[in-house]
Amino acid sequence: MPNVAADQVLDTLGLRCPLPVLKARKALSALAPGRVLKVLANDPAAAEDFAALCQVTGHRLVAQTQDGNVHHFLIESAGPPAEPGG
Repeated sequence: MPNVAADQVLDTLGLRCPLPVLKARKALSALAPGRVLKVLANDPAAAEDFAALCQVTGHRLVAQTQDGNVHHFLIESAGPPAEPGG
């Protein structure tokens, strides 16, 4: 994992899809742009789910590693979602 400090850590161990992504999305929307969220997840679909989350929302997947069955994600926040019509 690159030498990037996380501003917040979110432990979603034991949660299954879609909860890890939903919790991460909420946490990322509360972070200022450029801040980094570290997510721990052991959902087998986590790698695909977090890649899709970043692609759809504009957040940046900085790094992704796996230690046994635990995935570690560093995600840079793009800030809160844009308001509809704004």
